[in-house]
Amino acid sequence: MSANGLDVRRFSHADLPQIRQALIDVHADAYADAMDDEFNQRFPWFVDHWGGNPGFACVIAFDAGEPVAFAYGAPATPKREWWREHLDPAPETDRTFSYSELAVRTKYRKTGTAELVTRALLEDRDEDLAVLLVDTEHPRVQGLYESWGFRKVGERQPFPDSPVYAVMLADLPLK
Repeated sequence: MSANGLDVRRFSHADLPQIRQALIDVHADAYADAMDDEFNQRFPWFVDHWGGNPGFACVIAFDAGEPVAFAYGAPATPKREWWREHLDPAPETDRTFSYSELAVRTKYRKTGTAELVTRALLEDRDEDLAVLLVDTEHPRVQGLYESWGFRKVGERQPFPDSPVYAVMLADLPLK
């Protein structure tokens, strides 16, 4: 897939050894102003955790061979989706894709790259829903996800040192 002059490529669990450093490098650039935060410093652990899932799916956007953005996640365990506690009643569907991470190098922000990799990651998924977390202190980012079809269904702090996140859910395929 190519758009915005970028080459978007798909990767899986088997590809993690080849793409791991690219993910870490893009994340370090995207969060350069917040890398003193211990939570952000643990990103390599999250890459290994998510990448270790056999259903791991990742897309990376390249510009002239240089990785500039990525999005990744994995299918949730059916009937054990943690987001259900935020809805009463919860949807009957039990096929959810957990959209774990999006990072865009600072130079590529506000160019449509975030939407490009998000849509590339979520297109053609077998799941009925996608769930993600957005830092509640970033309402513009939450608004961006809302413009792509996500809706806030609650708030959650998954780790004692993590921010409080908006829990956002979308029907797949995205509109």
